[in-house]
Amino acid sequence: MYNYQHIEVDTHTHTVLSGHAWSTLNENCIAASSRGLKGLCLTEHGPAMDHSLNSFSSCSLGMIPEFVHGIRVFTGMEFNITNFNGDIDHIEPVSHKHIHFGIASMHDVCMPLGTKKQHTEAYIAALNNPLVDILGHPGYAYFPNDPEPIVLEAKRLDKLIEINNNSFRARKGSEKNCLRFIRYCKQYGVRVCVSSDAHFDSMVGVVPRALKLLMDADFPAELILNRTYDDFAGYLSDRGRI
Repeated sequence: MYNYQHIEVDTHTHTVLSGHAWSTLNENCIAASSRGLKGLCLTEHGPAMDHSLNSFSSCSLGMIPEFVHGIRVFTGMEFNITNFNGDIDHIEPVSHKHIHFGIASMHDVCMPLGTKKQHTEAYIAALNNPLVDILGHPGYAYFPNDPEPIVLEAKRLDKLIEINNNSFRARKGSEKNCLRFIRYCKQYGVRVCVSSDAHFDSMVGVVPRALKLLMDADFPAELILNRTYDDFAGYLSDRGRI
């Protein structure tokens, strides 16, 4: 049985370039190394969020070394879902090749509040965007949704659902909703990633509440994609990302 105390890749991290995080990429990688991680995803907020990357700045992701302080850096973005059609931030096409891992998330400063049906349809549409690999914190209670059709669409597309450790601190009501996603992912064999959503280096790789929720639900270890570096990197390779 897998030991639910550790992940080898943190799939959702931010730096000062997101405008409301506090650490640099160097600091995040040093922290990741100190905690035994092998990789992290650099996923700054997209340009629809104030003071974050603009539509062109993602081109500079190609300047980042593959390894920083011994940590494999997978460059990507946390795209903002911006409407009920599931549209996400626009970035220049030349930048697309630098998106190794694309997250699509709803944030109250970028997305209007609608009905459960509208939120569900927006998540499903976002999953169908080729830049998107995973839905970020879909258990966010501010945007109620129906998890089952979302999970089924993720299964159809071989995409992922995120269990976000930061949600239990920053997004009230998320635990109950995350558990619903976990149960449907278990039922339908859909893979998840467990992430810190780090906004400071002390958060990188620290995901105990998310892992406990999975453990308490008897979630299969093999469906936690980022529990090993090889499984996560293999998924990106299969998708032609790296």
